[in-house]
Amino acid sequence: MELLQLKYFQTVAYMEHISKAAKKLNISQPSLSLMIKRLEDEMGTPLFDRIGRNIQLNESGKIFLKHVNTIFSEIENAKMEIQENYDESHKKIMISITNPRFLSGVLTKYLNEFPDAYIQQSLESRESIIVQLKKGEIELGIAGPPIEDDSIKSSVLIEEEIVLVVPKNHHLSNREVIDLEEAELESFISLAGYEEYKDTVNQLYRTAGFKPKVVFEVDFSLLYEIFQINKCLGLIPITLCKKYNLNYVKISDPNARFVIGLSWLKDKHLSKNAKQFKDFILSYYNKNY
Repeated sequence: MELLQLKYFQTVAYMEHISKAAKKLNISQPSLSLMIKRLEDEMGTPLFDRIGRNIQLNESGKIFLKHVNTIFSEIENAKMEIQENYDESHKKIMISITNPRFLSGVLTKYLNEFPDAYIQQSLESRESIIVQLKKGEIELGIAGPPIEDDSIKSSVLIEEEIVLVVPKNHHLSNREVIDLEEAELESFISLAGYEEYKDTVNQLYRTAGFKPKVVFEVDFSLLYEIFQINKCLGLIPITLCKKYNLNYVKISDPNARFVIGLSWLKDKHLSKNAKQFKDFILSYYNKNY
């Protein structure tokens, strides 16, 4: 059994599609199929279920993938320790986040304190971050809600209250707390490209018994501008309301909360700089929220 076989298996396992995996690995589909077949023969059991032209990881395959991920994680750990041992100038920190605001303020302060730091940050879905962590492609991830996985450690950064933004002259603006169903007939603004947050907000609407009339879907950076020129309402994290000085009232639903967490692989050796950045993020959120 060779590492190349394991790498090919890992790619097929995550993509669950031979032809797409072959294209990504830059090998022919027949060669990849043959290599997977030889691996299954060596393991003495099928690792995939064949469903028509598609394949799906079976229980044996899931067990094997868990151990393959551990093998590659350990190899990355060894490479990292060796690199740090011989190259103290190693600075690169790899982190993926589901929304850019999660590092707003943190990144600037960190780079001011550590100007030589090299951070490679990408914007990914929650599911992609899980895969990247397990494959060793990143060291840290920030997502909301926090990632829950047996092989991943997550620490809560903040539990944000979700409030209802209302214009200052709106008939609800003089209230401290309202039941969300009182706003059923209003027009709403929604945050764009923020699927996990949308899921949370949509559940609040469902609990209130109505589907909102959404007339604007905007990026969080445009919230202040849109709310200033429009009389719509919106369910927005209270931290953004305070940042952009938006007028808001609280809602009575106790589930009006959005939790954000920092995650890393449990058994992965974090580089010195990644650990430093992790501790810095945790400290920053603890002090500022």
